[in-house]
Amino acid sequence: MSKVSWKGGAMLAPLPPVMVTCGSKEAPNVLTVAWTGILNTIPPKTYISVRPSRYSYELIKQTGEFVINLTTTPLVKAADFCGVRSGRDVNKFEAMGLATQPAEKVGCPMLAQSPLNIECRVTDVIPLGSHDMFIADIVAVDVEESCINDKGKLCLERASLAAFAHGSYYELGKKIGSFGFSVRKKRKKNPHYKPRKK
Repeated sequence: MSKVSWKGGAMLAPLPPVMVTCGSKEAPNVLTVAWTGILNTIPPKTYISVRPSRYSYELIKQTGEFVINLTTTPLVKAADFCGVRSGRDVNKFEAMGLATQPAEKVGCPMLAQSPLNIECRVTDVIPLGSHDMFIADIVAVDVEESCINDKGKLCLERASLAAFAHGSYYELGKKIGSFGFSVRKKRKKNPHYKPRKK
């Protein structure tokens, strides 16, 4: 396969275009972030990278808290708007018809329309260049009940989650495998099993 080599750049895709809420109940803000991910399992840690020029940057630095709200297909227009408009100039909640609700463990609100909210408390801020990375402990996860089956299992495939790849948004679609499927042993058929006649 023939390839062309370019200089290093931010080309990883797809990414989650998460909506990050911050600030306080009285003065909340929301911004869209694609530079995010999981850093560790035990203890659970995540990060977001934010430009210091962003309005939300100082809010997160002051409070040391934020909530990562997963974006669904119905939220994509709002996510795009919240990524290109500043909370200095517009109330993005009012402009996009977004509702907040109190978080369980942190002082900033969660996005009510998001099916999964990840409450975060900042532990470290690392200057990287264009962005600073806020490393945070995940102190709570709030899940929409419709995304939990009758056995208590999380079923995020019910949420119509969105992805971001090279300037475009996509709805996650067809399942093509599950974790560990490449090495999972196939169940052997019971040679003594005989299906019942109908």
